[in-house]
Amino acid sequence: QVQLVESGGGLVQAGGSLRLSCAASGSIFRINGMGWYRQAPGKQRELVATITSGGSTAYADSAKGRFTISRDNAKNTVYLQMNSLKPEDTAVYYCNVLAVLWGELTTRSTWGQGTQVTVSS
Repeated sequence: QVQLVESGGGLVQAGGSLRLSCAASGSIFRINGMGWYRQAPGKQRELVATITSGGSTAYADSAKGRFTISRDNAKNTVYLQMNSLKPEDTAVYYCNVLAVLWGELTTRSTWGQGTQVTVSS
């Protein structure tokens, strides 16, 4: 199993910054992709940013130029630096990890518990 612990959410004024962290633990052989998603009230969960094991990144248009995803492979941790936050960024943010466990051949997708980000105007 993979356990994910998210942290870093909170309340911030528009224009401010927050840094989210998501640490993975468990019987992990290898972590492939890691990513951040968000879900606002009444809306579907949407992709924010992803990062591969090699460090290649992809962003939603809404995140480009403001958010930066990074990872520390030694710590099995993914980060999301969010700058110039807007009220429309308000949502629950979830991390997602694609990992291969020891003794297994397939990739598992695991979701974090979510962390609330609220941006006031």
